[in-house]
Amino acid sequence: MIRATGIRKRFGDLEVLKGVDLHVAKGEVVSIVGASGAGKTTLLQIIGTLEKADSGSLIIDGQEVTKLGSKALSAFRNQHIGFVFQFHHLLPEFTALENVMMPGLIAGRSMKECAPRAEELLVRLNVLPRKDHKPGQLSGGEQQRVAVARALFNNPSVVMADEPSGNLDSAHAKELHQLFFDLRKELGQTFVIVTHNEELAEMADRRLVMKDGVI
Repeated sequence: MIRATGIRKRFGDLEVLKGVDLHVAKGEVVSIVGASGAGKTTLLQIIGTLEKADSGSLIIDGQEVTKLGSKALSAFRNQHIGFVFQFHHLLPEFTALENVMMPGLIAGRSMKECAPRAEELLVRLNVLPRKDHKPGQLSGGEQQRVAVARALFNNPSVVMADEPSGNLDSAHAKELHQLFFDLRKELGQTFVIVTHNEELAEMADRRLVMKDGVI
């Protein structure tokens, strides 16, 4: 699903990634751990196409994304990659249902067309009764479940998660972690998860440790 080769990235004088190679199989759950500053989030942003590498090759689901122009890259990201962040990044002025529909609306589909898919995901994630509530009216666990539903909306090839349970209490964190594995089982979803949570890291098929810009 992902083949990253020789990924390098520097910010000014600081070389953050020093030639990272990462291969992730379809349907695999991979965790990336390491001390703060090891380059985990930078790597996740590069393989999620949010940030460009200085050099190296990145192939996602058979597509060499490093060769795409910005418009084509945005379209590819919208269709193939879902994101779950530590701070859910839900849009505060929209309801839970509208937030989940956002990737479909960005892709140019109508609200009428997007609503059934959004409701189906909210049912799957046990938050349908909260569909008309805005993020400020939801608990932290509910907000993160809505964010996961949004990430899954376009049935992406891979879901990138950056400290997904970092803002949750232990009970909600456990629920979220189990959810990722349930989704993989049901939908064959591929997950790449950056985390400081050792329990989540150990649940993954592979636990990769980053140190000083390499795996």
